[in-house]
Amino acid sequence: MKIPKRLQPLLDEGLIDEVISRLMSGKEADVFVVRCHAEIRCAKVYKEASKRSFKKAALYQEGRKTRNSRRARAMEKGSKFGRRQQEETWHNAEVDALYKLAAAGVRVPKPHACVDGVLLMELVTDSEGDVAPRLSEVSMSAEQALEDHATVMQDIVRMLCAGLVHGDLSEFNILVDDYGPVIIDLPQAVDAAANNNARAMLERDVNKVTKYYSEFAPELKESRYASEIWALYEAGELHPDIELTGTCEENTEAADVDGVLLEIKSILEEEQARQERLREAEQAPDN
Repeated sequence: MKIPKRLQPLLDEGLIDEVISRLMSGKEADVFVVRCHAEIRCAKVYKEASKRSFKKAALYQEGRKTRNSRRARAMEKGSKFGRRQQEETWHNAEVDALYKLAAAGVRVPKPHACVDGVLLMELVTDSEGDVAPRLSEVSMSAEQALEDHATVMQDIVRMLCAGLVHGDLSEFNILVDDYGPVIIDLPQAVDAAANNNARAMLERDVNKVTKYYSEFAPELKESRYASEIWALYEAGELHPDIELTGTCEENTEAADVDGVLLEIKSILEEEQARQERLREAEQAPDN
């Protein structure tokens, strides 16, 4: 096949020996099957920001930190240099997430290198050596659906315990090999503690995945895993090996609006009295 322009430098440097085929073209990247010496891997070529169709990228970048203050200022100003740094941050986010999640026990592809917007990583395959199918392409029994759903929920918990939320999880970015689900596509992974949208993103991830599995195991339709996971996280009770129940009690207590208003009034009165004392002290004649 014709060598993609973005992959030519990796061929020149010997990081890739052969581009075998195009695997897929997505909203933020094109993926190719490549040979690296004796191993078959995949090369994820990130699209430039102007060509990406990933919506609301700014929501996902909230809370991401850069240690270099010059880079941070450039990114805020939106200069040419800043835009390049923002792209690099977007690419590196996936690499960092892959290493962090693998260490946390989440099944993700193994990364090998990220060079000039190209991520080289493990190609997830089935027992025949063919590319593993996406979850959206897989049918299963109710028993298998419940088992695999529990696995993905546990991985989501492990991700959250590692401080990350996938942010775009669905049946289209989970692969299924002979050992079960493998989570992919993580450039938009968000910092659970620093991103104000983390809870909404986690709920969407959980609900999308659960909806798909519920097509094979209808009992999952009534589950409330998203609420349970976040409640445990907020309470500081979430840990990687926790056993989820899929239930979560609603807080049915009515908000004590009158009590809150009285508290606010008390604080305002205290501040007013403090200001009065300061004014009196300023006006008092010196001894």
